[in-house]
Amino acid sequence: MRECALYYGGEWHKPAAGNWYQVNDPASGELLGRAALAGAADIDRAVSAAKRVQRSWAQTCAAERAGLLRRAAALIEDGADGIAETLTREQGKPLADSRKEILFGVQVLRYYAEEACRIGGSLRPATSSDIKNVVGYYPVGIAAAIVPWNYPVDLYCWKVGPALAAGCTIIVKPPHETPFAVAAVVDCFHRAGLPAGVLGNLQGHGPEAGAALSAHNDIALISATASVPAGREIMRNAAGNLKRLCLELGGQAPFIVLPDADLDAAARAAMRRSFSNMGQICITVNRILVHRDVHKAFVARLQALTSAIELGHGLQAGIEYGPVLNQSVVDRTRRHVADAVKKGGSVVSGGVIADGKALRSGHFYRPTLIDNAPLDSLPMTEESFGPLAAIHACRCVDDILTIANSLPYGLAAYVYSGDLELAWALADQLEFGAVGINVNDTSELQAPFGGWKLSGMGRELGREGLENYLEAKHIKMRVNRIK
Repeated sequence: MRECALYYGGEWHKPAAGNWYQVNDPASGELLGRAALAGAADIDRAVSAAKRVQRSWAQTCAAERAGLLRRAAALIEDGADGIAETLTREQGKPLADSRKEILFGVQVLRYYAEEACRIGGSLRPATSSDIKNVVGYYPVGIAAAIVPWNYPVDLYCWKVGPALAAGCTIIVKPPHETPFAVAAVVDCFHRAGLPAGVLGNLQGHGPEAGAALSAHNDIALISATASVPAGREIMRNAAGNLKRLCLELGGQAPFIVLPDADLDAAARAAMRRSFSNMGQICITVNRILVHRDVHKAFVARLQALTSAIELGHGLQAGIEYGPVLNQSVVDRTRRHVADAVKKGGSVVSGGVIADGKALRSGHFYRPTLIDNAPLDSLPMTEESFGPLAAIHACRCVDDILTIANSLPYGLAAYVYSGDLELAWALADQLEFGAVGINVNDTSELQAPFGGWKLSGMGRELGREGLENYLEAKHIKMRVNRIK
């Protein structure tokens, strides 16, 4: 039995109200342990601890902040195997994917360690020769972050890395569903010598802990990866003191296949991006828009790949696809499948609870393809966030563009084509924060990540991810000229 308490002020604490959450292995149902649930009183204590050290941390030289990030990254890397096993047990993703997630988080911390040393300023022109205009960049103050359960370690680093690099203290609400791997990362920061109070780690439910963070008047910024309804609630709660917001609110990604695409490569890419982490990814493929000239050939390839997927416990050798997190994901996926079929779509692969004695105790649902999915069906209009991809045949490129842009979401899109000029022209007109051309992953450490429209505001990763946590200051001064 593991136990994950609340971390703030450099120590682990029991929850003030005594509330805990039971954590189970989604592949086996095995009880793994329990996680403390933070409430408003716990959040207040963590904010007070951060407030006491905010000024001293902001004034810590960049090289020292960078050194701490590097030490923490090294400790996480050294413990990556153990953290990865923990993550697989609590979240379900295969061990190789868990390790990949953790090591990318390490890269993020090291990247922002370097960026910390590049925070500078500039001398701006003036209208008078005796005036000097100096522009500098300063930490916004106490930051808060909300991290989801699908990539808890990775997204934790996306938020904590730039915040600490900028000189902000930060209080994170990690997912209560998958708390243990994150707690191991927090322990690495603690052992790296992070001053007490600079980092708080308080898992809890959104309506309690999340709302308390969003509304707290001493918090200057909140960065959240969440659903659209949760993002709206965060905005409402944050309005009291006009917090700066960085919100990544998911999407409904189109995967576009043009007539001259390499269909084998496109099918492999669509399969992996649709069902990696069992579709529980904000940039997963939701709707596949295929030119009608290659529709049947593409579907045949994708159907064969999808039907061959083997499910199992993520710790089992050779397994690349595991369970979904919980029953609510299964229920939502089944509801989306039923809606598409009722409106005229056809299931060509999956659509059922997975068979097999070894799978019966877990949340296993067969990766599912729906062909000829109507444009008004749920898989074509809402984020399924489960192992489901819907296919729709389109008459021409103009129709594909219109359909792709028709929803109020705009996080990621994918285009597969042998004509790069056409693909680029299409990418220019797609209303999304990132477009992948002949690649099925739009995230890149040195490039900004974020969405248009209801998919959010602000950016993470790249230089832009650091700028979230900085305020510009202009100092204008008069100087004596030499006579």
